[in-house]
Amino acid sequence: MAAGQVHYYDFVLKETNFTKLCSTKSILTVNGTFPGPTLRVHKGDTVFVNVHNQGNYGVTIHWHGVRQPRNPWSDGPENITQCPILPNTSFTQEVIFSTEEGTLWWHAHSDWTRATVHGAIIILPKRGTTYPFPKPYAEETLILGEWYKGDVMAIIDDALATGGDPNISNAFTINGQPGDLYNCSSGTTYRLPVYSGKTYLLRIINSIMNEEQFFGIANHNLTVVGSDGAYLKPINTNYIMITPGQTMDVLVTANQSPSLYYIVSTPFADTAAPFDNTTTTAILQYKGNYTVPSTIPFPTLPAYNDKAAAGNYTIRLRSLASKEHPVNVPKKITKSIFMTVSVNQIYCPNESCAGADGNRLSASLTNISFVTPKIDILQAYYRKLPRVFASNFPYQPLYYFNFTGDVGNNTIYPSLATKALIVNYNDAVEIVLQGTNVGAAENHPMHLHGFSFYVVGMGNGNFNNKTDPKSYNLIDPPEVNTVGVPKNGWATIRFVADNPGVWFMHCHLERHASWGMDTVLIVKNGRTSATSIRPPPKYMPPCS
Repeated sequence: MAAGQVHYYDFVLKETNFTKLCSTKSILTVNGTFPGPTLRVHKGDTVFVNVHNQGNYGVTIHWHGVRQPRNPWSDGPENITQCPILPNTSFTQEVIFSTEEGTLWWHAHSDWTRATVHGAIIILPKRGTTYPFPKPYAEETLILGEWYKGDVMAIIDDALATGGDPNISNAFTINGQPGDLYNCSSGTTYRLPVYSGKTYLLRIINSIMNEEQFFGIANHNLTVVGSDGAYLKPINTNYIMITPGQTMDVLVTANQSPSLYYIVSTPFADTAAPFDNTTTTAILQYKGNYTVPSTIPFPTLPAYNDKAAAGNYTIRLRSLASKEHPVNVPKKITKSIFMTVSVNQIYCPNESCAGADGNRLSASLTNISFVTPKIDILQAYYRKLPRVFASNFPYQPLYYFNFTGDVGNNTIYPSLATKALIVNYNDAVEIVLQGTNVGAAENHPMHLHGFSFYVVGMGNGNFNNKTDPKSYNLIDPPEVNTVGVPKNGWATIRFVADNPGVWFMHCHLERHASWGMDTVLIVKNGRTSATSIRPPPKYMPPCS
């Protein structure tokens, strides 16, 4: 395979003033924009991004969904693969594109900085090839984001200090604009101009911190053709459900009477936990002469807690599985893992914390709440540094209970540890992700760095290892990097562990990641240098 081209970008992290919702505040940005700049590449290209930190605190940048073959050094999660890029220093990251094609994104990966530090990654087909669908007239990126009136870093710092829920956002945004339903916002609502009769490719990214989203356009059908940098069999729908971390590529044809139509995104939150229950809008604006309607048509989207609508959409997603875009689903599993996903509590004496029952809110995988180390795990693993992490994350829970029923006091208190899950190079891995009813149950968008994986099965209730595998789709399951594990349900993922390195795995609801719903997958080296982690670059940000 011919090597792709090489591109160079400069990312300058700096504080920038923005005015939204009637007030002005300073936010951390890349190159002064919100959202940040777009990386545009062709499949198989390589990008060098020189990140200059002119901000006030250390930050890291992650290239979400980029597999980075053998190159965890540039993956970016703070204290997992590197320590933060300190203020007034720089770090050059090498972003290696391989099999990805479609839409991905990049974002900060330290504390809650990704709220404002993020942007799109557009991966065009390899030069000389084209899309597996008719070429659209034009393309547009729609980044679903949000706006906090408060200081985002202070919000999570305060929550972690008190043990309570972090404050929710004050607005959702589309391409940085809240839209017509918020105060002081209608003058800047994002507008997408279209020509009548033309088809447009919308690259939709959910960069929101803690809420999954429903999305639709009034009177217009959506044809979903890709997700997470891979193609899907086209599905026609009038709404999508997209979790934080996910991308969806959607074709829309401007086939209605020339007018204005609302583009709308609303939260999907099937939980008792607090969430931002507001609505962001943009406008699909036909070009030409027509009378502007007195009321702009508004799409009908599912209710915020409509778990069935979310599930019915998600289970329709299937890989394209064509000759040009084949799937390779592992059939003979060599490493089988069962992992529970829970929101927990940490006991506080005298009910002195601000979470449920006077305790501290926490979260876990297999009842282990992840403790982020002071030295990054990749360095510790590569240099064999002791006492940074343990390599005994269990392949299954120590004991089983009715995970999705009346859980009583079962595992409400997790253990606190820094444990990694170890697999061999080229293992055929299956992970069953089991949501639980411990704490506030909800849909959990689980994301794995360094890989895309096949979602071969999904269901409600407790996973049954005798009957549920009979329903697996091993023919054309979707290949994604983030999967919404249903509330009090399960999802099974499969992948081949052919990317040696240290790879973070976590819930992409940021409060859950902050509370410990994380682990690290370490894929051991193969037998050759070509199947081993690349040597580190000459410079890595130092650990303080």
